[in-house]
Amino acid sequence: MKTVKSVLFTLCLLLTVSAFSQNKISAKWEELTAPDFILAIQQSHGTCILPFGIIEKHGPHLPIGTDLINVRRAVMDSTTKEYALVFPEFYFGQIFEAQQEPGTLAYSLSLQLQLLQETVSEMSRNGCKKVVIVNGHGGNEHLLPLFAQAQLASPRDYVVYAIGLPNLDRAGRPPIKSKTDMHAGETETSHMMYSRPELVKMETAKTESGVDQDRQKGLPPYVYTGIWWYAKFPDHFSGDPAASNKELGTFDMNTWSDEIATAVKAIKADDASLKLQNEYFEKINHPLDTKQ
Repeated sequence: MKTVKSVLFTLCLLLTVSAFSQNKISAKWEELTAPDFILAIQQSHGTCILPFGIIEKHGPHLPIGTDLINVRRAVMDSTTKEYALVFPEFYFGQIFEAQQEPGTLAYSLSLQLQLLQETVSEMSRNGCKKVVIVNGHGGNEHLLPLFAQAQLASPRDYVVYAIGLPNLDRAGRPPIKSKTDMHAGETETSHMMYSRPELVKMETAKTESGVDQDRQKGLPPYVYTGIWWYAKFPDHFSGDPAASNKELGTFDMNTWSDEIATAVKAIKADDASLKLQNEYFEKINHPLDTKQ
């Protein structure tokens, strides 16, 4: 007969092995077996991240998929700090302003919204009741709040959380030398030096200019037109990558992944949003009963 001590030892060993095995489950949706997918949903508490990039030109020196590569790297880094299940590459966003550049994939607005909605719905059907969309592209900054707001159009049993571009201006950040640095310049090039340095071709960086041409300078700054970006940067290149460095890239990407991990931790603990959604959907069926 086994002693109590040996039974407890065996139990502890099994729990340790189980915990080790669970921690080894990949965070990448596409890498999981079906049984491991179920474990990943359990381990993430139904919290799944959709990294949202784009396919567009990034100067003459960075890959067309820069935004997609960087946001996915930041998200994957974040899962080592706070586990969540990560959806495969998604790049079906807003990029009408760069259709003149080779390699750009610009889908119709209706398709963008429909594809994102159906993707989120399918994620939910597979157990993702907290869908976290992490943006990695400036052109999606208006699209995602609209999409998140549109979730109130009809009842649903999940919540969409949208995380915009990161706040990288933190204490200890290496100084930025560029005055203009909006796209494929010093910052973004530094990020790629961290994510995929082998794809950075600095020898071609000076073959184009990222200077702001300000061709709508007669308009007040509070007047918006869709052509504003092209008016400033017709070559879809903004900034000077000459000062780029891996130190800045490492700092920024770590800051970004920390920010994502902090948000995911809070989202996992959030039990208010779905309750409020359900309360709202119940009330919209009886608007005359809403207290005035």
